[in-house]
Amino acid sequence: MATMKATMVVSSSFCVGRSSIHGTRLGHCKETERIACGFNPVRSEFTRRISASVTLPSVDDRVDRKPLVSTEQVGATEVGQRQQLFNKVAPMYDSLNDWLSLGQHRVWKRMAVAWSGAKRGDRVLDICCGSGDVSFLLAEKVKPTGNVVGLDFAQEQLDVAARREDDSNLCSKIEWRLGDALALPFDEGSFDAVTMGYGLRNVASVPLALKEIRSVLKPGSKASILDFNRSENDSVVHFQGWMLDNLVVPGASLFGLADEYAYLKTSIARFPTGPQQEEFAMAAGFSKAVHYEIAGGLMGVLVVTK
Repeated sequence: MATMKATMVVSSSFCVGRSSIHGTRLGHCKETERIACGFNPVRSEFTRRISASVTLPSVDDRVDRKPLVSTEQVGATEVGQRQQLFNKVAPMYDSLNDWLSLGQHRVWKRMAVAWSGAKRGDRVLDICCGSGDVSFLLAEKVKPTGNVVGLDFAQEQLDVAARREDDSNLCSKIEWRLGDALALPFDEGSFDAVTMGYGLRNVASVPLALKEIRSVLKPGSKASILDFNRSENDSVVHFQGWMLDNLVVPGASLFGLADEYAYLKTSIARFPTGPQQEEFAMAAGFSKAVHYEIAGGLMGVLVVTK
């Protein structure tokens, strides 16, 4: 089998989008361009050790790409398991994200916030807020008169987020709420913008989650949903799988969390593709839906307009 030595390449060309039959393509945001092209992370010693010790199989090798057979992503039992997972990893969640993405997750989150259209004075909602990364970025956008609500189903994550806020110099207070993305505890039309980072893939029903997001948005407002991308490109799928098997899970094992992160590959394999997400969004009642592949197709951002 042909192999080549693995190297981690940090690309500055994140803003690779595609047009959608469901709406006009969003403009290339100047802020997004500045964030993406100005980012130059330094590879960690951990990554150098890993990349020097593994080989990357040829993209000619076939990959098992499971078709999407149901709108139900995960069952109730698995949802409970993932809730336990996110509670367990909460204390080291930020460190893991930095290590396993070489810090690039911060770039992708800034891009998602930019696409949400959040601005000064807005009331915004961050669903599946985790330890608060996106919520803090939103707080910077809407200050000093706006407000942010961060919602998550893992109390330990919310506790970490609250402690981080206490240590910060934010101008506006963030409201942290324990809640369910499939039953949002807010009135219809409550928010000027909504974000969701790495949460849509973990809900029991993508269509229901999108309907809930649409419900709490004001007319004409946007939601920006960041997650792993289930690419339709075989080369991207193969590299993504290799990266998870050889970098992410081994990296998580250094924290004693290999089993907890092993679920990622399966969850991506049954996650809707970008076009499927667009179809679900339009069926949920959004007027526009555009899915952007970023980070060379490894990640994606679904931008929807009510």
